[in-house]
Amino acid sequence: MTVALVKGQKADVTKSNPGLTRITAALGWSAPSSFEIDTSAFLLAASGKVRSDNDLLFYGNPSNAFLSYVESPGGNDRKQFKIDLSRTDAAVEKIAITLTIYDGEKRNQQFSGVNGLYIRFLNESTGQELIRYDLREPFSVENAIVIGELYRYNQEWKFNAIGAGYSGGLKDLCGSYGIEVKDEPKAPAAPTPPPAPPVPPAPQTSSAPRNPLIPPAPPKPQETQGSRIVIPPRPGSTPAPAPSAPAASQQPTSEAPKINFSKIELKKKGDVINLTKQSGGLGEILVNLNWNQKAGGGLFKRTGIDLDLACMYELKDGSKGVIQALGNSFGSLNRAPYVMLDGDDRTGSVTTGENIRINGEKIKEIKRLLIFTFIYKGVTRWSEADGVVTLSQQGGPDIVVKLDEYDNGQAMCAIAMITNVNNETFSIERIVRYFEGHRKLDSAFDWGLSWVAGSK
Repeated sequence: MTVALVKGQKADVTKSNPGLTRITAALGWSAPSSFEIDTSAFLLAASGKVRSDNDLLFYGNPSNAFLSYVESPGGNDRKQFKIDLSRTDAAVEKIAITLTIYDGEKRNQQFSGVNGLYIRFLNESTGQELIRYDLREPFSVENAIVIGELYRYNQEWKFNAIGAGYSGGLKDLCGSYGIEVKDEPKAPAAPTPPPAPPVPPAPQTSSAPRNPLIPPAPPKPQETQGSRIVIPPRPGSTPAPAPSAPAASQQPTSEAPKINFSKIELKKKGDVINLTKQSGGLGEILVNLNWNQKAGGGLFKRTGIDLDLACMYELKDGSKGVIQALGNSFGSLNRAPYVMLDGDDRTGSVTTGENIRINGEKIKEIKRLLIFTFIYKGVTRWSEADGVVTLSQQGGPDIVVKLDEYDNGQAMCAIAMITNVNNETFSIERIVRYFEGHRKLDSAFDWGLSWVAGSK
C-alpha cells in the first residue's frame, strides 16, 4: 500500500518495510518541450553540507558506490535515482533530492510552467510503490525546488516531503550545500562571480511547528570555503517566450474615488489603502521583496547578506503563527493559514527577490497579516539594502512600500499590516519600523506567540 504524503509530512522508508535495502526514487512532471528540467541528489553530512564535489550526483556525475542517476527511465517517470541504502556511506546523514530548470533565469522559465510534479519511492526488487509525494502547492517564480530528503533516524531511513521552491537555479542550491559552481568556460564570454553560499533549510519536525523559530544574531561577514565543481552545459534549445508579469491592483478606501495609476506608493508611516473589491473575489495577492543587487557594490553583496521575507498571521478562528524560511514554515495557499512563502532568495543575487502569496478567496478566514523582513546573516546595514516591497493584485496598480527609513542597529523591520475589512477586502498600512528580533516585534503588535531559537 502506497503512503501518500503532503508537504511537511514524513514517512518511514525502512522501518515499515523490514529487509528493504534497494530503492528507486522516481520523479515526474509535465512541462513544455523547451523546459530542460534536471534532477540532482546532494549527499549531506551531519553539518548539512557536502564533503566534496563528489557528493553531488547529477547528469555530470551520475553514480557512486551506492547511488546512480538514470536520465530517461521510461514510462511516466522522467528521472530516477537508484539507491542501495545498505551501502550508503556512514558519513552521509541525508540525501536531498532537487529539481532545477536548466538556464531558467536566462530563458525566463519558472516552475509556474510545470505541472504534475511528483516523487515516488519503489522497492527496486518488487517494483512496489512505497511512498508518493505529489507537489500540489503551486509555484511561481522559482527555478529550483528541494523536493525532499531521505534521512537517517534511529538506524532507519525516513523521507521528509519538503517541497520548497527557490530562485537561483542549480548554482544557488549548490551554494546552499557547500559547493561553489563554475560554468564551463565559453570563448569570449566574460565569467560571472558565483553566488555567496546560503544556509540550508533546517529539517522540519512538523507541518506547523508549535513554537516559531528565531535566527541567531547576525554574524560578522566571513568567507565560506567550499568544494568547486564545473557544471557542463546541456545542448542548447530555443528559449520559451517570457511569461507575462503578474498584474496587480489596489484601491483606496471605499469612501475615496477609484485610482487607476499603474503604481501607488505608501510614502508615510500610517498611510493606508484598500485593495480593489472585485465581483469575482480578491484572487491571489502577491507580496514581493527585493533589495540592492548592484554588481560589485555594497556591503550586502560582498558579505552574502540573507534578507528574508516573512509574515505573522492571525486567523478568524484565533489560530496564530509565522510564515518564514527559518524552520521550513512555508505555509500553504490552499489550507490554513492560506498564506505561503514560495521563494527564498538566499544570496541577494536573484532579480525576482522573495515572494509571499495570499489566497484572497479565503479572506473570511484571515483576520490580519504582518509583513516583515529580517537579516538572517550578515551586517545590519539597512541603509545599503534599498529594500522595496511590492504588493500586487490582478486588475489594478501595484502597492509599493520602500524601506527608506533606517535603523542600522536592528535586525528586523516590520513593513506593512494587512487587515481584513468587513470580509470584503484587505487594507494595507505602511509601518516600516525596526526591531531587535522576533520577540520584540511580536510584543509590539500583540501577537502572543512563543519563540524558540533556531537556524535554517
